[in-house]
Amino acid sequence: MGMRIAHISDTHVTEGNAYKSYAYDLIAGEINRHHFDLVVHTGDVTNEGLREEYERAEWELKKIKKPLVVVPGNHDVRNVGYELFEEFIGPLNGVYEFRNGVLIWVDSTIPDLSDGRIGRHKFRWLKRKLEEYSEKPIKIVAAHHHLVPLPNTGRERNVLFNAGDVLDLLLRHDVTLYLCGHKHVPNVYRVENLVVDNAGCASCRKTRRGDVNSYNIVEVEGDRVRVTVRRVTGEETAREHKPLKPRLFIPGGKRIARIVHLADMRVSEGLYFRGEVLERAIRLINEKLKPDVVVNSGNIVDVGIERNFERALEFWDTVGAEKLLVPGSRDMTYLGHELFKEYFGESEVTSLGDFTFIPVLTPQYENEVGAVGRFGQRKLREELENAEGKRVVFMHHNVVPIPGSRERGFLEDAGDVLKLLTENNTELVLTGHGGNAFAVRVEDTVVVNAGSVSWELHRNTFGNSFNVIDVYPDMVVVFEVQALWGSRRLLGMWRLANGQKSYKGEAPIKNGLWPKGGV
Repeated sequence: MGMRIAHISDTHVTEGNAYKSYAYDLIAGEINRHHFDLVVHTGDVTNEGLREEYERAEWELKKIKKPLVVVPGNHDVRNVGYELFEEFIGPLNGVYEFRNGVLIWVDSTIPDLSDGRIGRHKFRWLKRKLEEYSEKPIKIVAAHHHLVPLPNTGRERNVLFNAGDVLDLLLRHDVTLYLCGHKHVPNVYRVENLVVDNAGCASCRKTRRGDVNSYNIVEVEGDRVRVTVRRVTGEETAREHKPLKPRLFIPGGKRIARIVHLADMRVSEGLYFRGEVLERAIRLINEKLKPDVVVNSGNIVDVGIERNFERALEFWDTVGAEKLLVPGSRDMTYLGHELFKEYFGESEVTSLGDFTFIPVLTPQYENEVGAVGRFGQRKLREELENAEGKRVVFMHHNVVPIPGSRERGFLEDAGDVLKLLTENNTELVLTGHGGNAFAVRVEDTVVVNAGSVSWELHRNTFGNSFNVIDVYPDMVVVFEVQALWGSRRLLGMWRLANGQKSYKGEAPIKNGLWPKGGV
């Protein structure tokens, strides 16, 4: 038996003109007339969290004659509204069991802030609940805040501060579906086997890009998830995802390329730069790994001054393979915007064999936050369309949240850039911000983030590291290699032909996927 859910969000009930009661009545009426096993409201029920808004919201929600779960949003917890939420609507966190599955909802709000967080105690509670219901074939988690950057929302912000940790938790526990709202834009992504379903706003006046109010219809049948965005105009768009169960396999054909991917050298004369670790990593790369190309995703130096660039170039010149690099945010400090070009040249589109490597410049002067910009996005689209063979996009700032790092919207247009990459079925995206290694597939695009190769202040329990990416005709394999000792762990394996993931996580690797003797 399947599960059919009506997913609504961001009603913003109030006496002012922010609330469109006719849109809400239309959607509530449609939900009542059709078959739904459950209705999930993912927050911002009210506009300011005031008592009179909660009183009206309680009355409005009773118009829905189906089982209903309501999650608090950032607007609901304004003015100590979280206490009124419990009084008028229900618990802030909870569990709803159904025939062959479970819905776990969690409060991601921070009082009086638009930002979100699933804090330490709540994170452990969510983990325990996922373990408790691990045998359920359908596992759904609902919260207000979005998990991955969204297109058509303007400047990226207000994602969960610990979005990377939450995403990693959901993937490790084989969660089927994540329901959220917050950004007033409907969107559906498949991240590995997890479907991330963002609802637009059901009855708020603040829609984006001239859109209209909408809600999502979610149908879960076996391992298939179908999400239909239904607008109040009657227009519908649908996406269906069928996950592939993980399994190990041997690639078809010989390896066609080996890419070494590193970031965060942060060369300096300071205490935290580990020059001996960088020397050891380069020796491993040259003598054992012997890649076709080395890609550096930025932060070559710690501070953009001449003596740091001089020393960084000395290290970089000892790398024997073909080399490509882009600047990072640290490279753009002080005179770095001029010195980077002087010492390392311009980052340009490069064709190597069956691959086209496309650099994207994201850093801004003296700012950790990056941007591609609308002009840069148009340029990237043209380069993707004109590229031949397999396309590898490399940049500094990450486009998906990274575990162990506080997410602050480091790439301000990450939502639009991620959509551009996935819509063009980009094979591989390499990033290097956040100080931790991570690899994940979004739709059919494999996104790989490099940890810090030689900077002591990293966020990686594996230590200083870099990535090795082996590409075969039908698949890509990503390893993380410890920079000092050469030990390795598997970050993921993906089929390239149809974009379906075959395995994620640490596991013994069959012969043929790593050179004899390792590194």
